[in-house]
Amino acid sequence: MSSEVAARHDAKKLVRSPSGLRMVPEHRAFGSPFGLEEPQWVPDKECPRCMQCDAKFDFLTRKHHCRRCGKCFCDKCCRQKVPLRRMCFVDPVRQCAACALVSHREAEFYDKQLKVLLDGERPRVLPGTAGPRRYLLLDGDSRHEIEISHIATVQILTEGFPPGGSNARATGMSLQYTTPGAEGMTQLKLTAWEDANASKRQSTAWLAAMHKAAKLLYESRDQ
Repeated sequence: MSSEVAARHDAKKLVRSPSGLRMVPEHRAFGSPFGLEEPQWVPDKECPRCMQCDAKFDFLTRKHHCRRCGKCFCDKCCRQKVPLRRMCFVDPVRQCAACALVSHREAEFYDKQLKVLLDGERPRVLPGTAGPRRYLLLDGDSRHEIEISHIATVQILTEGFPPGGSNARATGMSLQYTTPGAEGMTQLKLTAWEDANASKRQSTAWLAAMHKAAKLLYESRDQ
């Protein structure tokens, strides 16, 4: 990567939105593949009551919008302030209980698995050319472009012990997805390998991180 391109890739700008301050890429093309757009807030006039506990809003019971889903809640149901890295917020932002739980789970990915991905071959997510669809692009000897909304399952493959066991070792990853015009499911397997320049341990660590990344994208495919 040339120094000019690298500088463009790292360039950030601070923007203010109704939800808070965000540090976003200067150029949209260099945005994170795991990024999410801010949701449209449910208009105040359309939510006279909390969308969780049904409490009626009045002078004492104020309404708050969750920064992740945009829905309207009372303070009791939307009091947590949690980092939301997928939307590039500078500070923790107010979220409802359900969204806060998801954001906490995603924080582990950003703290641990993302660095592993950035040190190896990176998955890319491309916006669809027709509408809001997004695609997971895997380059290699065979190029695979999978529409995220068509993914049915994401599974880590292990050997020696049942999946999820404390001593299970990742040997691969499996994606099942539908292909327009084709019957049934298409399966894509990624397997760990080693050569003179890379150990199998590095390969399995990348696969585990990739599994987390694909699962994260799959679970937020409608956002």
